[in-house]
Amino acid sequence: MNIDKIFKFFVPKDHSFYPLFEADAQNLVKAAGLLKEMLSVDDNETQEKLHKEIKEVEQVGDTITDKAYEQLNKSFITPFDREDIHALTSHIDDVVDTINGVSRRICLYRPKKLMPVYKVMGEMIYDAAKEIEICIHYLNDPAAFKKEIAESCDKVKDIEHKADEYYYIAVSELFEKEKDSAELLKNNKILEILERAVDEEEDVTDVIKAILVKMA
Repeated sequence: MNIDKIFKFFVPKDHSFYPLFEADAQNLVKAAGLLKEMLSVDDNETQEKLHKEIKEVEQVGDTITDKAYEQLNKSFITPFDREDIHALTSHIDDVVDTINGVSRRICLYRPKKLMPVYKVMGEMIYDAAKEIEICIHYLNDPAAFKKEIAESCDKVKDIEHKADEYYYIAVSELFEKEKDSAELLKNNKILEILERAVDEEEDVTDVIKAILVKMA
């Protein structure tokens, strides 16, 4: 153990970050839940309403991220490595931004009909968000909840693998069956961003796993 780690062990850590982490995770779950709802309806008016709500959630996420960065700048001793705090908040923000990007494109592109796979991938994004919320909740004491955190991280990884499979199958079927070039382009882009959202959720858990290795 080097002198920095010994010093950090004896100096009280700043626990003001944990409420921000919790708020960030809850905000992610809220955005994912709204997206899941949006991907299950074809009514444009309802989609517009849900997109507006997602945009508001995204703005709340930006505020939480800014507060976390401000806290990071003024804190001497942090609960874990500064770069990990930055990466964690940044990656969660990325997911919420991407969720907002999906909802925005659905409203802008107005595909004639939402592909059935959208609903499935929306549920995957929501399920992964719930697992991230569990991880963040237990980060307050990673040594005591190492098993629970690792299990949730593994579930997100499994979700990401399944989402990849659904994405490639859906793209293949889209190019095979869709004869309207405009609809093909619209749906291909929406599929791409949905798949990206799940990838970014796995990025969040990669940061959490790195924190777990260092602290637990």
